[in-house]
Amino acid sequence: FLEGLDALDQKIVRLLIENARISYSGHRAGSRDIRVAVKANPGTGAAGIIEEYTTIINPQKISGAVSCYFEIETLPDTLAEVTETLKENEAITQVYRVTGKNKLHVHAVAASSEEMEKLSPGGHRPAAGVVSCSCNIILSRIKDIKA
Repeated sequence: FLEGLDALDQKIVRLLIENARISYSGHRAGSRDIRVAVKANPGTGAAGIIEEYTTIINPQKISGAVSCYFEIETLPDTLAEVTETLKENEAITQVYRVTGKNKLHVHAVAASSEEMEKLSPGGHRPAAGVVSCSCNIILSRIKDIKA
């Protein structure tokens, strides 16, 4: 997926995939420090290819935590409203608009299965504008590429 980048950008991204803290450990891309190269090179820093440096929490390592994803279909005129409601919820970690009729793919992490059930837009009482909602609990992480 890096083929759309020039050689220097590819090197920067590959080094950061291997070690996101690389800019603090003195590694170089070409003749420049990685930190300087990312900021100065329009292909990576300025173009937004590298969106952020962050801490990734593995909820499966936290006792009782539950990860899941929802597939949600909304009425056409309520898609934006449902999306905004989901974005405001702290347990929702990702919201994607996907192909299909007014569909959303939503990832969430909750402290327990009871908390997860409360999140479900079709749970105890259906949320306004939600046509259907399915929830799948994530049992284990087999492959998860962050870059």
